[in-house]
Amino acid sequence: MFLVLALAPLNQVVRAADERVCDVAADAALGIEDYPTAIALHRRLLRSNGGDARAHYHLGFAYGMVGRVPEEIGEYRTALRLGLRQWDLWLNLGLAYLSQHDLEKATVALENAVLFGRDHAEARYNLALAYEKEHRLLEALREIAAARRLAPEDLDAANTNATICAEMGDAICARDIWTHILQVAPDYSAARINLMILRQRQEQVGQSEPPPGFPNLRTQIGAIRTMQEPNSLDANASGLQPEAFDGRKREGP
Repeated sequence: MFLVLALAPLNQVVRAADERVCDVAADAALGIEDYPTAIALHRRLLRSNGGDARAHYHLGFAYGMVGRVPEEIGEYRTALRLGLRQWDLWLNLGLAYLSQHDLEKATVALENAVLFGRDHAEARYNLALAYEKEHRLLEALREIAAARRLAPEDLDAANTNATICAEMGDAICARDIWTHILQVAPDYSAARINLMILRQRQEQVGQSEPPPGFPNLRTQIGAIRTMQEPNSLDANASGLQPEAFDGRKREGP
């Protein structure tokens, strides 16, 4: 199994192109990451104007950031039902579904995120993760390549690219990408671990290239929304097992 480590700093937030606010005080609380206050103020706003799609979106985002994912999903769906169409709304809905292990709905939402925001690397990146989970590796490779074109400095995307190559049986591609990552970022532990796993697999079979079953030596690829790096790796018959990943950090509305 290959370890995919994708971390986004808490202040790395891509804003939607449409930055209209639904309520100054409520959105100010959202902006300073005071999510309990943001929830209370958006709920108060919606009691007087339940048809405000943007307020439902912002309330859902605040719910998601405090771990209330079912309520988050409900608010996003309400915003969509009321006609709001933004790439980041679809993206956050997809990430929420990923965190609930609903891969089918996550993929549909992330496909819509790309449809409405195909020039946003984060949308392409997370759709690649969803396709990989579904074993749709050619589509995953297409989307991760697009993400890397849009954000060539993103090492998480490069690491994911290498993982997909390895699953497809292209050990040379995987090796070259992981080697490059370590040249530019020697402390990037996921690439170091994955390169070690790749070499171990090749040594076990005594070949320079992986056997036909090599692509099945896969992991649940994904990312995490927190700043904490996974550090509890368990060795088993398939290799190193990372902590469960459920999609990169939400995008701010």
